[in-house]
Amino acid sequence: MADDLTLDLELGRLTISRDAVAEIVAETAVACYGVVGISAGTRVGRLFRREGISVEGDATALRIELHVVVEHGLNLAEVAATVRSQVSYEVARLTGLGVTAVEVVIQRVRQSA
Repeated sequence: MADDLTLDLELGRLTISRDAVAEIVAETAVACYGVVGISAGTRVGRLFRREGISVEGDATALRIELHVVVEHGLNLAEVAATVRSQVSYEVARLTGLGVTAVEVVIQRVRQSA
């Protein structure tokens, strides 16, 4: 597929689908303290979208946007900063892809059960 992300390695080539990257983003985000879910984004465009996650750019300069639902009563800036740093770290660690930006959009705040 032409829209996959490809890294040239010493002994060959590694191709990773944007869906696989989005899956890593989703799993990492929901594991962060204060995040209760991923929300469908409202932005419409030509970007890859999986449950409120967009993955733009190429293998050396990924730009990720994700829409999250945060638990009520928490510092939203701190939750967003944690999500941003964890997602950037995990995507780079697990894939070797370069991450230049992670945009966290807090779509909703939800009262805990």
